[in-house]
Amino acid sequence: MAGVSLKCGDCGTLLKSVEEAQEHAELTKHTDFSESTEAVLNLVCSTCGKPCRSKTESDLHTKRTGHAEFSDKTSETVKPISLEVPKAQSSNDVEMLDASTTGEPEELVVPDVDSKLLEELESMGFSKERATRALHFSGNSSIEAAANWIVEHEDDADIDQMPLVSAKSKSEPPKPSLTPEERKAKAQELKERARKKKEEEEKRMEREREKERIRIGKELLEAKRMEEENERKRIIALRKAEKEEERRAREKIRQKLEEDKAERRRKLGLPAEDPAALKPPAPVVEEKKSSLPIRPATKAEQMRECLRSLKQSNKDDDAKVKTAFNTLLTYVKNAATKPDEEKFRKIRLSNAAFQDRVGKLEGGIKFLELCGFEKVEGDEFLFLPRDKIDRAVLNSAGTELNSAINNPFFGVL
Repeated sequence: MAGVSLKCGDCGTLLKSVEEAQEHAELTKHTDFSESTEAVLNLVCSTCGKPCRSKTESDLHTKRTGHAEFSDKTSETVKPISLEVPKAQSSNDVEMLDASTTGEPEELVVPDVDSKLLEELESMGFSKERATRALHFSGNSSIEAAANWIVEHEDDADIDQMPLVSAKSKSEPPKPSLTPEERKAKAQELKERARKKKEEEEKRMEREREKERIRIGKELLEAKRMEEENERKRIIALRKAEKEEERRAREKIRQKLEEDKAERRRKLGLPAEDPAALKPPAPVVEEKKSSLPIRPATKAEQMRECLRSLKQSNKDDDAKVKTAFNTLLTYVKNAATKPDEEKFRKIRLSNAAFQDRVGKLEGGIKFLELCGFEKVEGDEFLFLPRDKIDRAVLNSAGTELNSAINNPFFGVL
C-alpha cells in the first residue's frame, strides 16, 4: 500500500505532505523522513469547525473550549502521498479550480460574534481583532472562555488578524454575557495573573543580579589578595635590601678599622700581621653577636648609629621615636637656615620639653654634639658657636634624620 503520510524518524511526528516535512526539517533540523501507511487524523470540531490532527490536539481543544463533539474526516482526505514538491499554482489557476469545483468563488466574511461580549473584551483592553478572534474560536461561550483562549494563543502570529469564515457558515446564537460583577471579577483575575507573571520575572532578574554580585565580589576578593601578596613581597624585598645595606656598612667599617690598625703598626715599625691569623675561627655571623660596639668611621655613620640606638632603645614606642627625630630635625634646620640668631643655636638642657623629647633618650644629646653643639656654662646649655657652624655636617645630619623618618625599616635589622 502506498504511503499516506511522512513520518519523522527523529521525533515520530506524522506529516501530511512534503511541504510540511520541509517546514518541520527547517524548524527542528531533523532529516530522517520515511513514508508511512498511518494516516494523519482530520478531526473537525462540530461546534466551531476547528480541525485537529490528533487525539491529543482534540482533547486539548475540548479542555480549552468545552467543545466535545468532533467529526472524523480522516478517510475523506487520505490519499497516497507524493514525494514530489508540487509546483506553485498561480492565482488564476486557483480561481479556475474554485470555479470548477464550486461553480463560483467562495465569499469570506467576518464571523458573527456576541456584540456585548465583544464590547466587554474591548473594555478590558483587548483589540477588536483579538477579541473577535477569541470569541469566534471559543464558540461565543463566555468572557472567561475568550480570555483563556487569548492567554493560550497570545504568541500566535495571526492573533491580531480579523478571522474570516465562509459566508455560508452559521455561527451559533450568542450566549448570555457576564454581569458587571462577573466582568469586574474576570478583569481582576486577569490583572492578578499579569501581576504574578511580572513578579516571577522580577524574581528571576533578582537571582541573575545576585549571581552577578557574587561574581564581582569574588573578583574583588581575588584582586585584594593579589594586592596583599604583592605588598608582602615588596616588604620582604625592602627588608632584604636594608639587611644587605647593614652588611655592607659593617664590612666597610671593619675594613676601615683594619686599615687604621695596619697604619698604626707601620708607624710604630711593627711587622704587618698575617691576614690568615686575623680571621677568627667562628663564622662572620658570630661577629654580630659580639657585645663590643663598632665605632663608626665617619661622622655621618656615627650620626646614623646614634639614631639607630635611639630607635632600638625605644622600639615599643614609635610615637616617641618619631617625635625625637622631628625635634632633632627642627634644631638642625634652624641652625642651618638661621645661623645669626643665637636662640636657635642654644638649648637649655634642663628644659622639661627638651628632656622629654630628646634629652632622656639614648643617643639624642650625642647626635647634637656630632652636629657641633657643645655643653657650656656648667653643662647647663648646649651651644653651637657661630664660627663652628659646618653646613656640610648639618646637611648630612638632616639627610640622616629624613632617612630615619621616612624609612619604615630603619633600625629594624
